[in-house]
Amino acid sequence: MNVHPGTAKPVEDPMLPLTYEVVGIKKELPDTVTLDLRAPNGMPFEFEPGQFNMLYAFGVGEIPISISGDTSDPMQLVHTIRVVGKVSQAFAKLKEGDSIGVRGPYGVGWPVNNIKGSDVVIVGGGLGLAPLRPAIYSVLANRGQFGNVVILYGARTPNDLLFEEQLHEWRGRFDLHLDVIVDRAEAGWPGRVGVVTQLIDHAVFDPEETAALVCGPEIMMRYAVQALADRGVDTKNVYVSMERNMHCALGFCGHCQFGGTFVCRDGPVFAYDTISELFTTREA
Repeated sequence: MNVHPGTAKPVEDPMLPLTYEVVGIKKELPDTVTLDLRAPNGMPFEFEPGQFNMLYAFGVGEIPISISGDTSDPMQLVHTIRVVGKVSQAFAKLKEGDSIGVRGPYGVGWPVNNIKGSDVVIVGGGLGLAPLRPAIYSVLANRGQFGNVVILYGARTPNDLLFEEQLHEWRGRFDLHLDVIVDRAEAGWPGRVGVVTQLIDHAVFDPEETAALVCGPEIMMRYAVQALADRGVDTKNVYVSMERNMHCALGFCGHCQFGGTFVCRDGPVFAYDTISELFTTREA
């Protein structure tokens, strides 16, 4: 008999999802929703920042979604989902009290515990802020154990900014630096215009003592890594989140295999220098 890794609940089959209740749903953007889920019998769900779950829409299918909640609140399981296919469309139609299937947590997450003592640069693009949010929560909850903390976030337009209330909250803190940029400005936008990698040039951190966490579209991550390297950050200290072709989350199906690496099992978070070839290989 296997054990469900998130709740320690025995399950007969690792491919069998557990049924969770939707206790909250928030429309973040026109094409993005956040689901708050409650485990059966109120069991806690323990996970590491950067891990993901397989979410199952009953009768439709399942997809991998990174957890976007706070590790210090194991009673609340949170996922932020972009609506792009039939499964995610089914999630967007859910209401409080509906059910959803959950398998997980899976994968290797952000190395928050291993980078204590370092300056931390967090670079997010678009929906990439969601998988980074648990790491941000963890760093801020243990703020005294890190050096400079820099959060750089970019989106297509001001209307595409994710978690605006939290961005405002983080901007108001004196123990971190937050900078936001958009690709295209709209009337009334008072902030920066351009690509998020431009922000790296002006951020304050010690390159030799910095760990960077990067998540977003692959082309954005590639340029962000280059910008960090140009500042002197060793790419072995730059971590990226890859979510390619994951179907089973257990390394059985081979859809996310690249050489001897399985993204679902060995990632989705990798040190960049260990998987740099992935960025020159098109996703199937």
